[in-house]
Amino acid sequence: MRNKLKLVILSIILFALLILLPNFSSATTPITDEETLLNAISSADSGDTITLQSNITVTKPIVIQKELTINGNGYTVAGSTEWTSTTGNQTMFTAQLSDAKLTLVNINLNNGPKYGVQSYDGATVILDNVSITGFRYGGVLVNGGKVEVKDLRLGYNGTGSNNGIEIDKGSAATNNPVLVMNGKLSSDSNENIIRVASNGKLTEFTITNTPNTTNKVSLAGNKLLLTDANNNIIAETSVPEAITANADEEKAIITLISNNKTNRITVDLGKTITADLLKSHITLEENYTIDGFFTDDKYTTAFDFSKPINSDTIIYTKISKVETIVPEPEIDEEEKDETPQTGVQNYLGISIISIAFSIFTIAFINRKQVKQ
Repeated sequence: MRNKLKLVILSIILFALLILLPNFSSATTPITDEETLLNAISSADSGDTITLQSNITVTKPIVIQKELTINGNGYTVAGSTEWTSTTGNQTMFTAQLSDAKLTLVNINLNNGPKYGVQSYDGATVILDNVSITGFRYGGVLVNGGKVEVKDLRLGYNGTGSNNGIEIDKGSAATNNPVLVMNGKLSSDSNENIIRVASNGKLTEFTITNTPNTTNKVSLAGNKLLLTDANNNIIAETSVPEAITANADEEKAIITLISNNKTNRITVDLGKTITADLLKSHITLEENYTIDGFFTDDKYTTAFDFSKPINSDTIIYTKISKVETIVPEPEIDEEEKDETPQTGVQNYLGISIISIAFSIFTIAFINRKQVKQ
């Protein structure tokens, strides 16, 4: 009876080991090259996180079709000069179809024949502390999927012109692309940080900004605008005429001109603005002041702050130098007057001195005669 019980317990232990062995192996195998990276992705369960332990060079595209987080641990995944894939997809990392959700954290992607990362047809890609540079077609491809930017640094990507984030829809994709701004986006080039493709398949896309995002992407007419935390325009790109852009907020562009300096900012379309808002975007030199805001460069027509902004607007700022008046020093009447005296007072003094000198001389002569 005891032997049967031992056999049952041993069988249970072996069965448990067989179940846990793949996860145990995946967790303990260092991810230091392309083979161990691909094996870890293949064996990972949905929702798992894999962490790199070294810089890695890859020779072919990596496709993710599950929910997965890749923590680069500060390391770099670089594309090899001997890229072996010849299929249409040449992107380094692709999240593919609606079940896929790829989160890249603390990782650098360098060099490749097409894009660094793409979200394809319903898939989601989240970029958090990610750097992408040196890809021939572009940094990020929003290809009928959703890309959420938490912290993304773009180097120069593209051939000829820069291509940071491309919004597009492939011929086989059924979903429209979505770009979500939820943090910081920076780029080495202000050209085409965000670009809308015009391949005939893309007809509609959506832009969303979370309440706490630092950088925003907004729509002003047919322009996509990337702004900083103070709504200063960093970069802009045109939306092709046949494409519908959906944005959570519509903006207008204010071009603020002051002393040959130009600031371009975004404001809410259809709403009024204040002079204080404009002043917050102007840096004054010492002893200069703002005299007013005008609709012309001759400062003849004052800008009307009571009217809403319904289109892009140019506003001129009149600035003048404040003349500093130095006050004259006050004279204390009780203070001794040390200025030289003139006129009668001077003559009187001289006379007194002369009389005294004469008396002294006569007395001296008389005394001398007496002694003789």
